[in-house]
Amino acid sequence: MKITLTKLSTKDLATLAQRVISNAQSGKYPVITNHPLTATLETSWKEYDKVYAKQIYSGKGKDVASADYERDLAYNNLKAFLNGYRKLSSAANYQVAEDLYGIFKKFGLDLDRLSYSSQTAQMKKLIEELETPGNLQKIAILALDAAFADMKAKHEDFEIIFADQAAANADLRQLTSATAIRRGLEKNLKTYFNLLTAMKDVPEWELLYSDTNELVKAAKNSELRRKDQNPS
Repeated sequence: MKITLTKLSTKDLATLAQRVISNAQSGKYPVITNHPLTATLETSWKEYDKVYAKQIYSGKGKDVASADYERDLAYNNLKAFLNGYRKLSSAANYQVAEDLYGIFKKFGLDLDRLSYSSQTAQMKKLIEELETPGNLQKIAILALDAAFADMKAKHEDFEIIFADQAAANADLRQLTSATAIRRGLEKNLKTYFNLLTAMKDVPEWELLYSDTNELVKAAKNSELRRKDQNPS
């Protein structure tokens, strides 16, 4: 029963371990029923199964980037409108637009180019000032209530998604290293295979050894097919 477990893909290793455990627990082999090594192997496989397919990070990066894009769009649209309107000195209430644009200037006209955290801090201050009674009145004069509400909502949406990503990433980092868990599973599988190999000539163990050896051969063949499909 020869196999280099370290050469198996993460998926093939998980599949082999699951099949070996299911076979041992099938009830066909009294010699392995309730054997402590089987229980140890099952425990290490369950730990491996929790993390082997997980990425280092949460995978929420695209959601964060999309929310940031929507926030930037709402911010830039409102800023661009005020910038254009304030230049129309012949238009009614152009000074109102100038006043509101001045608030954007105060907190920076390039917030969309800042880091997520820096932009969030500045956007929070910008929104707080725009929400003062006097500025809300100016926003209403220019009929920009919906545009401002949209910018605020997009900013709040971003904060929620960004917080979710941060929490998910923190949870993943708290998981035991997938590499360490894999090594533990490989060690327990090897010990199990060594036991069966040592006992293979004992009548009660022959069938268990033979059936398990077929599972090992299937895992090796799967690895060979994978290499053929992805030659280096």
